[in-house]
Amino acid sequence: MKQGRQHAVAVGGLRKHYGDVRAVNGIDLLIEPGEVVALLGPNGAGKSTTIDMILGLTRPDTGEVRLLGEPPMEAMRRGAVGAMLQETALLDDVTVHETLAMVASLHRAPLPVREALRRAGVEDLGARRSARLSGGQKQRVRFAMALVSDPELLVLDEPTSAMDVGSRRDFWESMHVFTETGRTVLFATHYLEEAEAYADRVVLLNAGKIAADGPVAAVISTVGGRTIRAVVPGARLDELRGLPGVTGVELRGDRADLRCADSDLVLRELLSRFPAVHDVEVRALGLEEAFLQVTTRDTEVVR
Repeated sequence: MKQGRQHAVAVGGLRKHYGDVRAVNGIDLLIEPGEVVALLGPNGAGKSTTIDMILGLTRPDTGEVRLLGEPPMEAMRRGAVGAMLQETALLDDVTVHETLAMVASLHRAPLPVREALRRAGVEDLGARRSARLSGGQKQRVRFAMALVSDPELLVLDEPTSAMDVGSRRDFWESMHVFTETGRTVLFATHYLEEAEAYADRVVLLNAGKIAADGPVAAVISTVGGRTIRAVVPGARLDELRGLPGVTGVELRGDRADLRCADSDLVLRELLSRFPAVHDVEVRALGLEEAFLQVTTRDTEVVR
């Protein structure tokens, strides 16, 4: 693996097996300073294990990690890396301000506690004890804890879990302020719309390996095509699957979703063979469709 401070994250040949389970099975990843990268994948794809190894919390069986040119623990020790993990516990009887003050005391040049609270959008919660916080508020406090060292790199594992829609929006507004300063962010999420809206680049993991890596538009373009959604009374799965140009079908009652490389061809055939078709919608594939095509086999679903 080529090393150097030019990379915010440099991962080479990363592997981690648990018995016969290959949780991470050979990952190479370079992230440049200033990038916002989303790590995606189905459950069991290896996202959390990869995050843990990047942060030095889990030792890889083979492979190497450098953060800002240093071993993970060295970079974290000097406050250059902030981490927000799902399992980070908060002390119930300690106030939010006290919690941040304790974390700040561990760093050489931390942000003022009030500033870290402000950047995370929880300055109004400083006097509240952790036991009285909602799940979403606790996540925002964990974000403040990750920010208090004023890091160059943020690594976040499912940062908006337990947040409602409004809290998630506020969180990403706070994150936008952070990334405007040219900082680097790597976040794992199962909210594909977050990755599509906020990431410069997405890395799709499947079965412990990288299945796709690139800007959102580039990843979407690798699967290509469009989706035709329509109500097709009386249509059978095999009939729709047999239409020229159709690459995948999902049929729920009379409503069909047809993935296709040539939507014009499929639409002409659909209207010709099924005159009663109605409520037709043609749209470009999004990240969700790309995610499904990259991480699953080509299957047809009938419900």
